[in-house]
Amino acid sequence: MSYRKMEYLHRNKIVYRRYPISDKPTKTYNWGWYYENGTHEYYSLFNTKAKINSIKSFIWHASVLYHLNDFLDQEFKELLKYIADESNGYTTFTISDSNIYRISDEIIKNRNNKAPKNKLRKVIFKDGTGLEVSEKLKITGKLIGRNKNASASDIYEIMLYLHDQGEKITIKKISEALNVTTRTIYRNLSDELKKEKDQLNEELQS
Repeated sequence: MSYRKMEYLHRNKIVYRRYPISDKPTKTYNWGWYYENGTHEYYSLFNTKAKINSIKSFIWHASVLYHLNDFLDQEFKELLKYIADESNGYTTFTISDSNIYRISDEIIKNRNNKAPKNKLRKVIFKDGTGLEVSEKLKITGKLIGRNKNASASDIYEIMLYLHDQGEKITIKKISEALNVTTRTIYRNLSDELKKEKDQLNEELQS
C-alpha cells in the first residue's frame, strides 16, 4: 500500500485491519497465529498493491469498513466518495456519487446484519515480524501442507498469502510452498480455484 493511501487512513483514524476477536488460535507463535480449522474473522484491507477493480469488490470493502468502524452516516459516505475516486489510488475506476449514495444507504440500512462474508484464513502473521516473504511462505506451507494431498483449502490459503504479499500466483509457487508436485496442484485445482487465481492476479496488475 502506498504511503499516500496509508496516510489518509491513519490521519482519519480509519480501522482497515483487525485480527480475530472470537476465534481462538490452535497455536500461537512469536510471528503470529495458526488456526487449524481456519477463521473468517481476519480483516486486512488495502495491504497490497492490488486495487479494487469491480463494483462487487468495492461493496465488500465498503461493508467491511462500516463493520470495523463506528461511523456517522455522512462520514461513511464521504469516506466512500474518497476511496471511489480513481485518482486517490484505491480503485481502477471512478464510481459516481449517485452509486456511492445508493451503496452506502444500503449498507447503513443493514447495519445490524452479521459481519461481512470473509475468506477463511489459517495462518495469520503479526505486523512487523521482520520475516522475508520466502520465510513466511515456508512457514505457511509447513503448517497447512502437512499431508501430501494439497487440498483445495490448502491451495487457496497459499494463493491468498501470495496475493497478500503482492506476488503473482503460479502453480510452481503453490507446489513449492506445499512441498508437492505441480501435477498434484493441477489435479486439485478446481475451476472455481482457477477463476479465483486469475482474478487475484488481475487485481495485482491493475
